[in-house]
Formats: sequence, structure tokens, C-alpha cells
Amino acid sequence: MQRRTLPPAAALIASAVLLLTACGPGGGDDSSPDGIKGADTGASSSPSASASAASGVKRPTIKLPASFQVSFEGWTNSDPRLQAVMDDGRERLLGTYAGVTDQNPNADYIAFYNEGTALTTAQKWVKGLVDEDLTLVGKGRAFDPQVRISPDGSGTLFYCVDEGKGSTKNLKTGEVTKTPADDAFVLYQTKLRKEDGGVWKTTTVTTRRGGCR
Repeated sequence: MQRRTLPPAAALIASAVLLLTACGPGGGDDSSPDGIKGADTGASSSPSASASAASGVKRPTIKLPASFQVSFEGWTNSDPRLQAVMDDGRERLLGTYAGVTDQNPNADYIAFYNEGTALTTAQKWVKGLVDEDLTLVGKGRAFDPQVRISPDGSGTLFYCVDEGKGSTKNLKTGEVTKTPADDAFVLYQTKLRKEDGGVWKTTTVTTRRGGCR
């Protein structure tokens, strides 16, 4: 299911990050009825310079400016394998935002945490905002992560993003456009693949507005 796309000035924070063709995360099943286990409670905040350590892999530094920050609530899990999926999924989200604030759709950290459809779509979204002289300001909140690893070895990560306190800002005019209240909550459904080096790269992302109300 491909969700509708807002104009660049109103497509704030995560709302237009990922306009993907797939509906749902895809991949294998596990033994749980809904395929997703609840994550443990906890909190973490951005910027994060690295996710879970992968032996021998040098991870790019991702840093957001003070003018735009993202918090992560409940982003911990007692299973270290699931925590690794969550960590790299978090870095992917931060990297996409940083591409906009850095005005660089080809930033190395975007390619580091994305591949396939997820990579091309993230780069296209970032470029769209950069071409419109837009950046991100305010705050975002990622919460309620749900994570699993399927029998085929792929990872699935669902989470919610609250964009209600985020806006876009035109770098030339200074005009700020807030996220419409009706579009503030977005459900993310992501699919990940673990590389030999231990990095979980996101391969597909689907978003659904209203899925986190």
C-alpha cells in the first residue's frame, strides 16, 4: 500500500521519507500470532554516533543539529540480537534526517544503513527537500518499536513516529511550515538484512498514517 504524498513543504520529518511500493514488511514468519514481539521499555535519544558494535566494521558518525532533534522511547530489548536490529534501524532513521539537515542526499551514512529500494527512495526524498531549499527543524519522537528476526534470517522492525513538533524551514526565505495535526503520527514497517560484517541494512520501508493513533 503506497500512502499519499504531501507537497515537499508539508511532508515533514518522516512523512515522505519513504514512499515505497511494498505493503507490509514481507519475509518469513515466527511462532507469534502477529509476527511481532513487544520491545522492553526504556529510552534513548539522538544524536547517536554509532549503533550496536559490529566487529571490524567502522560505522559512520551521524549527528543532527540542535535545531532538529529526535528522541527514541522504549528503544531497548533484552535480546541482544533484537537490540542490534533496533540499533541499526534507529541509525537509518537518523541518517535520513541528517541527509536533509546536512543538505546531502548522497551522504555515506544513508548508503551505509540502506540498500535496494530503501536506499533509492531515501536519497530521492532527501534530494527533493534539498532542491526545494528545505531543512528540518523542531522535534521528532520515535516510539513503540516492535522487532523480530524471522527463520530466514531477515529482520522486521515496526515503530511509530510523532511528527507533531516538527516542521520544515525554507533556508532562503526562513518560512517554517508545521506538520498538520492530522498527519502527525506515522507507522513505519521496515525490513532489514544482516550483512556479513554484522550491519543490519534496511531494504524496504512502508509507512502508514494513522497507524499509531
